[in-house]
Amino acid sequence: MPTPPTPTTHLLPNGPVTLAQSYALCKDFNKRHGTTYYWSTKVLPADKRPHVHALYGFCRYADDIVDDLGPVPVAQRQAALAGFGERFFRDLDSGASADPVLMAVVDTVQKFPIDPECFRRFLRSMTMDLTVEKYETWEDLLQYMDGSAAVIGEMMLPILEPHDPAAFGHARDLGNAFQLTNFLRDINEDLDRGRVYIPQEDVRRFGVDMSQRTCTPEFVELMKFEIVRCRTLYASADNGIAMLPNRSARCIRAARVLYSRILDRIEAQHHDVFAKRASVSTIHKALMVTRLMLPFGS
Repeated sequence: MPTPPTPTTHLLPNGPVTLAQSYALCKDFNKRHGTTYYWSTKVLPADKRPHVHALYGFCRYADDIVDDLGPVPVAQRQAALAGFGERFFRDLDSGASADPVLMAVVDTVQKFPIDPECFRRFLRSMTMDLTVEKYETWEDLLQYMDGSAAVIGEMMLPILEPHDPAAFGHARDLGNAFQLTNFLRDINEDLDRGRVYIPQEDVRRFGVDMSQRTCTPEFVELMKFEIVRCRTLYASADNGIAMLPNRSARCIRAARVLYSRILDRIEAQHHDVFAKRASVSTIHKALMVTRLMLPFGS
């Protein structure tokens, strides 16, 4: 059997790396691919930022196996994703890793009480992306999002150290809100990958033909419906943010505000996500984070 491919977009270094270099690599992934999250982490205390970058690095690496390997058969993607998971759990059991990404992730899990099952659930959802093209109901989509989004909130909580364990459910809602925001913004790109993340029952209810990629009045009503659903999740998340220590709360609030503004951008372009990808400028992200950092310094 040929060796499973690895993501080319990461430009992983050749040869051994130090722990500091592994964290720096994860930080670079975050900076290049997840700018909203990256800028938000700058509000966190400096000793917590690398661990958030490490979690992002893990998720990004797995996601790239699914989506960024080029014209690679599904079987090879499955093998690569399975190999990545096996390598991670083997290294986690041994307490050390030589992998340039997993070294930092294993170190983070050793320092914070993150349940390893969270990573299994995440990888399970990534595996679904290789074969599942659409979801019939909101409940079906939530099962996928449990591993692709809600679980990220669970991973983050031990690092953020909430005052109240009730923050758990709200953290899951925030992860789902971020994910649904992505789904709405990326409808066009996901269609290119042969996927639709809007529940089919909603698509039929509003009489939309997604394959036409046209911002019809029916499509606008569908988007309005999903945006209300998304903002309900953000409202729940706000209750959980109030349960975090001040620095952690400011970081998550920055991400929440910046990410939810993508919904505002979608509305401002009359819900036409086919003509233009809704986004928040890097300058806007930097200015918000700078304001949040002023009372604390960097």
